[in-house]
Amino acid sequence: MTVPQQLSNYINGRLQAPLSGNYLEHINPATGEVAGHLPDSGHRDIQEAVNAAKAAFPAWSNTSPEERFTLLNRIADLITQYQEVLALAETNDNGKPITLSRTIDIPRAAANFRFFATAIMHFASEAHGMEDRGINYTLRQPVGVVGCISPWNLPLYLFTWKIAPALAAGNCVIAKPSEVTPVTSYLLSLICQEAGLPPGVLNIVHGTGPTAGEAIVTHPDVKAISFTGSTRAGERIASLAAPKFKKLSLELGGKNPALIFADCDWDKMMKETLRSAFANQGEICLCTSRILIEASIYDRFRNEFIEKASQMIPGDPLDDERRQGAVVSKAHQDKIQRCIDTAKQEGGRIACGGKSVQPVGRCANGYFVQPTIIEGLGPDSQTNQEEIFGPVVTLQAFHSEEEALQLANASTYGLAATIWTQDLSRAGRLAAKVEAGIIWVNCWLLRDLRTPFGGVKNSGVGREGGWEALRFFTEPRNVCISF
Repeated sequence: MTVPQQLSNYINGRLQAPLSGNYLEHINPATGEVAGHLPDSGHRDIQEAVNAAKAAFPAWSNTSPEERFTLLNRIADLITQYQEVLALAETNDNGKPITLSRTIDIPRAAANFRFFATAIMHFASEAHGMEDRGINYTLRQPVGVVGCISPWNLPLYLFTWKIAPALAAGNCVIAKPSEVTPVTSYLLSLICQEAGLPPGVLNIVHGTGPTAGEAIVTHPDVKAISFTGSTRAGERIASLAAPKFKKLSLELGGKNPALIFADCDWDKMMKETLRSAFANQGEICLCTSRILIEASIYDRFRNEFIEKASQMIPGDPLDDERRQGAVVSKAHQDKIQRCIDTAKQEGGRIACGGKSVQPVGRCANGYFVQPTIIEGLGPDSQTNQEEIFGPVVTLQAFHSEEEALQLANASTYGLAATIWTQDLSRAGRLAAKVEAGIIWVNCWLLRDLRTPFGGVKNSGVGREGGWEALRFFTEPRNVCISF
């Protein structure tokens, strides 16, 4: 399985060029060089994909769960078989360290297919007896043709997180990956062909959000949209889809706090907080960006955190020993740098990092940003309110549990939070009051695919994961039978 210089759409089981003949460049962010081209698809390509999906839907929706399990599990097997090819493609596309692609992103993509392949075998609906009068039972049937739009930060990981439950539930899918990181989704097309997925069941169309993405969202035959990305893009999608009464699942931005108390397990907390701040160059919606520290340990935390972060030097992501790679694009590097400049203008002190860097060798023209730690800004500052989505964190001190909660909730976002304390009563109180959809206590990114995933406030609408995903991709129909 190889990556061509010119990628293709995957429509009705075939690889094909965009109908316009137009292509976009995609760049290797570690080198700044053009890596290839992808289709610049438009509404005509989406219409072809929808036609194929509609034609495939009657047969696929009536395929038994056992048959769907076999096909989706076969896709999972092939993702594992081609793990090294996919990991290399992911790193070259996104800039993340190869060890991260190899150990997290690609295994999780396989796990997504395997989990939902198995889940559909156990998915059941409800029945409600009415004494001697009758019985109600609920049919859960696939929605039809659905749209899945995923971001650039975890390309195959999040792409499959949406596609797998949609297919498992019996839907046919029009999927659009980010135009910034298109390669592993193209390789998934080849895997689906090899696995024998019926034509039209999954269609992968490349292009930009304003063209291909909006064509999916506004198409009258696309009945549901699952989107992960920025809050700004989510607002746009909601404004287009809501008047058409489509089902919507929007997993959006985050400005996630870590609440660190003096009684925490210090070594574990420090290791995991470094990871939660800077993993994947901070380009994970679940990354910690606001670190709240009990005042009595603030100086100790600050000094050790700065010392360890300063040793995390960005460099060639193909180096197996490297833990900090490139950010995804020049535009994103510039955005991160503007956010750091804003922090300075607001009176923030750059305690560590703060600069873009160019490693020597093949990465001399790549897009790299130092892990950055900022002090001296309050909760209402722009830096503490706006999502940066890069290797940038702020430090704030608190003196009481009440103040910690107030600082944690001082955001329009509400995706995730982490609480570090050995006092489980305190952890329970805070977990019930922190305004976030996901709360980790004494850990970070410990994921169980059975659990609901999503945020509150500006972090989104709806939940993914486990039964929540299968419920989203099905329509309940109540049947009442009188005795």
